[in-house]
Amino acid sequence: MSQPILAVTSGEPAGIGPDICLDVAFADLPCRPVVLGDKTLLQQRADMLDKTVQLVDFDAQRPSEKQSGVLEVWHVPLNQPCEAGRLNPDNAAYVLQLLDTAYQGISDGLFAGMVTAPLHKGVINDGHASGHFFSGHTEYLAEKSHTEQVVMMLAGGGLRVALATTHLPLKDVAAAITQPLVESVAQILHADLRDKFGIAWPRILVTGLNPHAGEGGHLGWEEIEVIIPALNNLQAQGIDVRGPYPADTVFQPFMLKDADAVLAMYHDQGLPTLKYAGFGQGVNVTLGLPFIRTSVDHGTALDLAGSGKADSGSLMMAVATALAMARNGQVQAV
Repeated sequence: MSQPILAVTSGEPAGIGPDICLDVAFADLPCRPVVLGDKTLLQQRADMLDKTVQLVDFDAQRPSEKQSGVLEVWHVPLNQPCEAGRLNPDNAAYVLQLLDTAYQGISDGLFAGMVTAPLHKGVINDGHASGHFFSGHTEYLAEKSHTEQVVMMLAGGGLRVALATTHLPLKDVAAAITQPLVESVAQILHADLRDKFGIAWPRILVTGLNPHAGEGGHLGWEEIEVIIPALNNLQAQGIDVRGPYPADTVFQPFMLKDADAVLAMYHDQGLPTLKYAGFGQGVNVTLGLPFIRTSVDHGTALDLAGSGKADSGSLMMAVATALAMARNGQVQAV
């Protein structure tokens, strides 16, 4: 039986992406992870790290049995030679081409999903010839796939935490929390927990925005005026959402034992607990896309590139999560 083929983009070439992608060669998973990147760069990094990896060109017609120590590579050439730890804006287009190639492979039915190593948004913007602002993997893939709304969810340490808002200044969060937003984010979360994670009846706990979930209006009215009406509408649609709960108590084991995910209102409300529970083993999942995309829970770590100190645990979990999602969603293997 053929195995699902997953595209693994190697990300910023000066960072640890190429380093951790080499470890995919030794991953014991029933799938075909194919690393997208410059083959010469990957070999140079393998030599630096003293890793014995056989790099072979990807061929979709090759038998799908994965061999330990062998890494299938879809060669995408660098624009300029790369030095570990040193960013070069001239390679910005290369990083985007990795994403474009993975997306095209999914569109063509070749890949069952994509897993992304970290990129560096700043250097992409510095080197983006079009002048179009690049805000990250998630937004780029949403735009390419004409997806109106996506949801960021991190999984790790036995938790799944989705976010109503993501990278906003704290002063802007309250205005961004609207009833339509809470409802649409919860609907996307519910649908993907069901369709991509195989959870028949997802149970979602929702945090309040304010301390003590507003304390009956004494500490803020967003719970009463926005979040509770949204939850009432969602429950009327048959979606099992509960709350709003104070964020400082919802992450207790007795609260979480029957829950499938927590929906937090903003980035630093939901993610510190999750990263404490499982940093380095966490997975970033983009919900709402018409395909599977997972990613690592860390950045490019330029200071660790080529040092042998980078931990590939998060990438391995991201590959395993993408595989599980492909199977739960009954994605057909190629």
